[in-house]
Amino acid sequence: MISYASLEGILTNTLGLTRRPVAIAFRDDAPSGVAQFTGTQPSGCSFWKLAADGGAFYTVPGDHYNCPVGSYTHNIPLPVERAQELPRVLGVMTELGYLKMKEVPGIPRLAKTPGVIIYAPLGETPVEPDAVILTGRPGGLMLLHEAATRSGIDMQPLFGRPTCMAIPAAMSQSVANSFGCVGNRIYTNLSSDELYSVVSGAQLEALTEQLATIVSANAALGGYHEGRLATLRRPPSGSAAA
Repeated sequence: MISYASLEGILTNTLGLTRRPVAIAFRDDAPSGVAQFTGTQPSGCSFWKLAADGGAFYTVPGDHYNCPVGSYTHNIPLPVERAQELPRVLGVMTELGYLKMKEVPGIPRLAKTPGVIIYAPLGETPVEPDAVILTGRPGGLMLLHEAATRSGIDMQPLFGRPTCMAIPAAMSQSVANSFGCVGNRIYTNLSSDELYSVVSGAQLEALTEQLATIVSANAALGGYHEGRLATLRRPPSGSAAA
């Protein structure tokens, strides 16, 4: 069995992650021994931060109704009395020039409505994750992407808004990357120098296994490029000093 605690340690230390990696799983029924979320949250991505900051829990579709866009990407139909909230928020976005309606059909979505969604820090996940959210800075996540390429894992395009569409995109045995969007940054307190990579749970172990090779190669190449730069900056022999 995969040691998710070990994978979390390797990923966090090697990539310099700024938050604990978050495992997400979509199931028909809640696993035994996992607490159900109670209360309300303003967005689906708010649950990411809760999981990174704490332990495992699960949500039901109704916990996501406050986030019409997140409900859309997670294939969660809004109840009749709230059904107009999605077209209303999309209308605001299009009026502001933030989004074009023709983009909406191309937004990745889950294939079916989940019965429950399980969130946990990767090292504490009670089930095999469908996707793992990694939060970090470009220099660290660069290593992740190079390891994915070395592993032969498909790389999705770099996504923008909405951030949550990176989850269903990554679940197709791939890695999806997201700059984050303004809503996500507000609801999760993501800083301006952080971004996301979302990895298919099925590919996580294979990707992690390649990190040591990539880190070693980058260290060697770093020394090569530093030496090359110093050589190119050196004045030619016999030239007059400035």
